[in-house]
Amino acid sequence: METYIMDQLVGKTMFAVVRYYDKVSMYCEDGRIYTLLHEQDCCETVVLDDVCGEITDLVDSPFLVAEVSSNNDDNPDYESATWTFYKFATIKGYVTMRWHGSSNGYYGESVDLVIDQENTQEWRDIRLEVLGIK
Repeated sequence: METYIMDQLVGKTMFAVVRYYDKVSMYCEDGRIYTLLHEQDCCETVVLDDVCGEITDLVDSPFLVAEVSSNNDDNPDYESATWTFYKFATIKGYVTMRWHGSSNGYYGESVDLVIDQENTQEWRDIRLEVLGIK
């Protein structure tokens, strides 16, 4: 399903991309909010470890690339680890967001891409802020 969502992003134009610590929300011209996040649970940690590229390159230009890949690893420092890479590109440049999750092996370490079509107030507030009206 996530690959399908990523494929849907190709051709979409974002008017804002906002990082809130370990959450990234992308506000699309079509009224949707695409959010990358992980709902933390007990014995796990999932963080946005690195952003390579300029997030501003993802704004005001259609997505040419939207891909996700992941890699799992067992390490003596923790029982389980997952790296998830979200790769985006527009004509302005490439951005890769590297997420790292670790746990005791019984909890999820994945990152979710959530589409919000219902939160029109948040979308409007960010839109007005970008336009300098709010």
